[in-house]
Amino acid sequence: MATSDLDDLLAILDLTPIGDDVFAGAHPRKNPPRTFGGQLMAQSFVAATRTVAHKIAPSALSVHFIAGGDPAADIEYHVVRLRDERRFANRRVDAMQNGTLLATALVSYLSAGSGLEHNVPMPDLPAPENLPTIDELLVGYEKVVPGFVEALRPIEWRYTNDPSWIMREKGGMLTANQVWLKADGVMPDDPILNTAAMIYSSDTTVLDSIITTHGLSWGWDRIFAVTVNHSVWFHRQVDFSDWVLYSTNSPVAAESRGLGTGHFFSPAGDVVATVVQEGIVKHFPGNA
Repeated sequence: MATSDLDDLLAILDLTPIGDDVFAGAHPRKNPPRTFGGQLMAQSFVAATRTVAHKIAPSALSVHFIAGGDPAADIEYHVVRLRDERRFANRRVDAMQNGTLLATALVSYLSAGSGLEHNVPMPDLPAPENLPTIDELLVGYEKVVPGFVEALRPIEWRYTNDPSWIMREKGGMLTANQVWLKADGVMPDDPILNTAAMIYSSDTTVLDSIITTHGLSWGWDRIFAVTVNHSVWFHRQVDFSDWVLYSTNSPVAAESRGLGTGHFFSPAGDVVATVVQEGIVKHFPGNA
């Protein structure tokens, strides 16, 4: 039986085979009104990867969200094998619930050997051990962002900047959000689960910079936001038992759609993954 939020996350990533390349994924104990997008993505990734016979590292994941999921029912993940070779593989995963398509994911795998290497420099930021916990940052804001207070938190967060709800009270603006993340406990020695946990967490703060660029915050302001699509490129294997820095910003927002982009950095400064997410983001000022 799950005893912590991390146990809950690992339990829902342990998909149940229910047919040929079909898996069932459960929900955790704590849920928002609709299935969390990070859960859909992480479970889709696990379903796809469990069907890859060769030890090929994932190279990219791209998910398009079609409909919201109901946390009261399991989700079926139907995997389609598009390509299978010794060094290459491709999968499509359709997340279905009660006959409705919730999301479609494309996952690619590639083992190409060594080559050129470089990455953008890691921002020079305070170490996570010297920063307040997410629980400390939520004290006094329980009525402002109750969804964050009550949410499943299998991931430990350490903001290097003020989170949006504190920034908003101070009257500031932020064009970037940089957060240290790691599993709130010890991860199994399984690269699939470590990558899946990173995918799950990649849906946590990536849209924040869209609203903080305008000095807005969840809870304080009337904001409608929903993810349309989300892509992750995997550059190096992540160890999610250790801290990784998730550095995100928003290069553009227009026509009620905003783009959030980011990089995951290892403690050594290597780029582990790159994330791009598009969301519909609407702000309703005043009584509009």
